[in-house]
Parts: sequence; structure tokens; C-alpha cells
Amino acid sequence: MANFYSDIPELKFELENPMMERIVELKERGFREKDEYAEAPQDFADAMDSYEKVLDIVGDITANTIAPNAEAVDAEGPHCENGRVRYASKTYENMDAMIKAGMNGLTMPRKYDGMNMPITVYTCANEIVSTGDAGFENIWSLQDCIETLYEFGTEDQHKRFIPRVCAGETMSMDLTEPDAGSDLQSVMLKATYDEENNCWRLNGSKRFITNGDSDIHLVLARSEAGTRDGRGLSMFIYDKRDGGVNVRRIENKLGIHGSPTCELVYKNAKAELCGSTKLGLIKYVMALMNGARLGIAAQSVGLSQAAYNEAIAYANDRKQFGKTIITFPAVYEMLSNIKAKLDAGRALLYQTARYVDIYKALDDIARERKLTPEERAEQKKYAKLADAFTPLAKGMNSEYANQNGYDCIQIHGGSGFMLEYACQRIYRDARITSIYEGTTQLQVVAAIRYVTTGLYSSVISEFEQVEVKPENQAYMDCIKEMAVKFNADIELVKSAENQEVLDLCARHLYEEAANIIMSHLLLQNANKAPELFAKSLNVYINLAECEVMKNHNFINRIDAAQLDSYRK
Repeated sequence: MANFYSDIPELKFELENPMMERIVELKERGFREKDEYAEAPQDFADAMDSYEKVLDIVGDITANTIAPNAEAVDAEGPHCENGRVRYASKTYENMDAMIKAGMNGLTMPRKYDGMNMPITVYTCANEIVSTGDAGFENIWSLQDCIETLYEFGTEDQHKRFIPRVCAGETMSMDLTEPDAGSDLQSVMLKATYDEENNCWRLNGSKRFITNGDSDIHLVLARSEAGTRDGRGLSMFIYDKRDGGVNVRRIENKLGIHGSPTCELVYKNAKAELCGSTKLGLIKYVMALMNGARLGIAAQSVGLSQAAYNEAIAYANDRKQFGKTIITFPAVYEMLSNIKAKLDAGRALLYQTARYVDIYKALDDIARERKLTPEERAEQKKYAKLADAFTPLAKGMNSEYANQNGYDCIQIHGGSGFMLEYACQRIYRDARITSIYEGTTQLQVVAAIRYVTTGLYSSVISEFEQVEVKPENQAYMDCIKEMAVKFNADIELVKSAENQEVLDLCARHLYEEAANIIMSHLLLQNANKAPELFAKSLNVYINLAECEVMKNHNFINRIDAAQLDSYRK
């Protein structure tokens, strides 16, 4: 029987990374709950065994329920009936399978009925579900919103809401409005305090809300009358049980049909404050979005895996001119490129997830006791690395998902244009990944300061010190040459002392940094497991070298005349 975890050995490889020992140590607090909860691990090996068992369950459900249902869900889609969402019928089967297996609340503490698993494990589960159906992953993975409520809510809110999510209730983050897309400081949904009933009331509308008829919503709203910027925004919790929010319509989308994208109308809806007023955008949404962006990176890798699965299966089966098409160089080059981008992007995804795990665990410990100076330094280090790597992981993997979906259709030829083949759904589903939760252009904006301050260069320099096997030394030398160009390009752009030049070159510097970092991570993987990654390393280094040279040439040709030719 198929299993989307055990059938993909690269996933287990990422799970067995040496950083997991530190992550488990922090997450389990020295295994202090082993005598309190029967399901709590006794030691590191027991914890890793638990993670594998959970991922094996997710892999089984995805391969044998979610993936087989994907085409029917895509065709039917959700419906809006009397202000409520009715999912596609097969979506309820998917949800029921995950709830019965207990696959909700993966990262939440056991005292709230969660499983206390690292974000790295949850990221792996996200990738697996996305490989089966990215639309369903959008519904299931929004349980991750509970991380923000756990981080900033009160203990009373924890006790009331977290167990419900762990039991399978759904969540959404209600941020976007008709006039506030990427520019969230323009949000105008009104929040007023109801003195008589000791609660907040929300009035207005939201648009493009994924899973917008969920059970529990995190809502960005304007609590400070007369303000028009981010300082007037706060975060609120809306409970569907209290009523006051209706679905005006479900958007008719290009892809991810199983996931309802809703326009919502708030009419005096009862809500409660999450955290403090005025910090909704400045603090809470930033935390929420970083988690969401890691989730979209995982979704993108899952889509790339799905594209690879479909492409290689078709290429092995399809015959032309008396041969299977996988034997043709034009086809096997595309397949190799898909696999190389998949392996490189996955390496970046899990490196980011591990960084997030360490700093988040230390943040959590800091709520219980004062961190030691060493722990504070560790927390600061990994928080910065997570903040720097998240826009790389989200931006690059979403672009790769689009490229890999495109190539998957191309390998199918005319059949790829037909609706009965899954590749067209994968291609349509992938398109949104480089748009929502911050476009690729916004990922560049988030990342560029780490280019100009030298953080990426510092990470690359550290990676250059990693010892490699003699047969891989030529790859290391090649990556070092890429880094020389990258560092020269940074200095050239900075020397212009022109913000417009920096803005125009930012995407190119971002791509150089990402390609070099992914090359290093893939080299490290190939050094440990050549049977899994040696071929992808060879292919990806060629791709990365070409990309770095392309961006290097662009940057070195920018002058006043060039700037003028790009202006419109």
C-alpha cells in the first residue's frame, strides 16, 4: 500500500538531521512529562520513533484517502449556502480521516490535548498532505494559527481554544480586505469595545480569506479610532459559535478548489482581544505570517513532489517512436531539473524549520523561567536565522513549484492539457503559492536587509568551512566561485548609494543568495547520502551557477541609462 512518507526516503533523511537532538531536548524539557502522560517520550530515540509513527499515519491517509479524493474535490469545490460554507463532499472524508487519527494539534502542549511535536515534524506533515492535495492542506494546515494564539493569548484563552483545535476544529486568519492586500496597515475593519457586554464588536468586511467559515478566527481589525496606519490595529479572536459573521461569497479561483476562499461580512460580531491593543500588525501578524510562509514553503515542496511523481510515472509509461519517453534527453533533462529543484528546495525548507524550532522552543521556555546567557544568545542567533531563511524558503520554493508544475505538463505533452490528468491541477494549484502569504516580491523585501548587512554572506562563509569528501570538492570550489560573484555584487550595489538601484537589483541579489545557500545544503546532504542526492547535486550546481551568472551580469550592467530603460 502506498505511503507518502515512507515512500519518500528524503523525508526521513531530513527528519534525522543532527539538529533534531537539540530540538527534542528543548521541546521535551528534559523529558519531564514522561511520567505524567503515557504518550510522552522517555528519551530522544522514543521521541524520534513517535515522530516517525505520526508521519507514517499522515503518509498513509494522504496516499490512500486524500490523494484519491483530490480530483473529485477539485471538480466539485465548496459551496456557499445561506451564509455558510459547505465543503466538497470528499473534503469531509479527508477531515474525518485526519480527526479520527488524531492528526490535529501536532505542535501544541500535551496539557491542552496536543502532541507537543516540533515544527519540523509538522512541516513534514504539511508537505506530505500537500503532495496529495494542496487545497485540502490549506484547510488542515491552518490549525497552525493556534501557534499565534498560544504565543500571545492568555491562559484562559489557551484552555478554551487550543483543545478545540486539537480535537479537529478549523481556523483561519482574517487579514486581507478589498483595499488592503499586501498593504495590511490599510486594514479598516472596525473594532469597538462594548462596555455593557464586556467584549469587542467587529464590523466591516474581509476578502480572500482562506477557509473563511472556520470555527475559530484570528482577525486583524482597527481598534484605535482616527488612526490609519499599523499602530491602530489589534488582533482579535472570533468564535463562530457566537455568530455575527457571514460568508458573502466564495471566490471562483484558478486552483486550490478544495479550499474555500471567502468574502466575509462582520455585523456587530462578538470578539475578544488577543494580546495587547495596537500590536496587531506590528507584532502578532508578523509572527502569524512567518508561520504561514513556512507553511506555504512546505505546500510548495509538496506540489513539487507531486509534479515529480506525475512526470516520472508518465515518462516511464508513455512510448513514442518505439521507446519510453524517459529515454529521450529532452525529457530526462526536465525530470532531472524538477528533482534537483525539489531536493534543493526541500533542504532549504527543513533547515529553516529547524531554525524556527530552536528559537520557538527557547521563547516558550522563557515564559516559564529566565533564560541563561547562553540560551539567550542561542535564541537570538536562531531567531535571526529563521527570520532570514523564511523568505528564502517561501519565495524560492513557491517559484520552483510553479516551474516544476509547468515542466510536468510539458512532459505530458498534449495529455497534460487534458483535465483527466492530475498535472493540470498541480499546475493550477501551484500558481497561488508565489502570491499568497506575501508575494515573491515581498519575500525579496523581507530578505534584502540580510543581503546588505552580510548575514547571508556570513552563513555562506560558515558553510564553506564544512568538510566534504574528495569527490565533492569540485562542487565546493564551484559554490565558492559563486559566492565571490555574490559578494562583489553586494558591494557594487551598495557603492551606488542609490535606493532605486538597490530596489531594482534586490530580486537578483536575493536569488543569488538563495541559489548559493541551497547549493551548500544540497552538497551537505549529498556528502552524507550520495545515493539520495548525488545526481541532484550535479544537476543543481549547473542550474545554480547559470542563475548566479545571469544575475551577476544584470547587476554589473546597471547604470543610469539602464535604470531609465526599466522605468515606465
